[in-house]
Amino acid sequence: MWEDPIVEEIRKVRQEHAARFDYGLAAICRDLKEQEERGGRMVVVLEAKRPDRAAKK
Repeated sequence: MWEDPIVEEIRKVRQEHAARFDYGLAAICRDLKEQEERGGRMVVVLEAKRPDRAAKK
């Protein structure tokens, strides 16, 4: 089976990052959020779109 070297590199980095936090999801998410804030890029959060119930009646 053919292996994509880019995908393999991403998996390796993801595995190493998770191992640093003993695979704790909350700690991993907290670290990613901190990285996002330090990154200095503008983050856009869009409001979830809800179905228009009036249109279905």
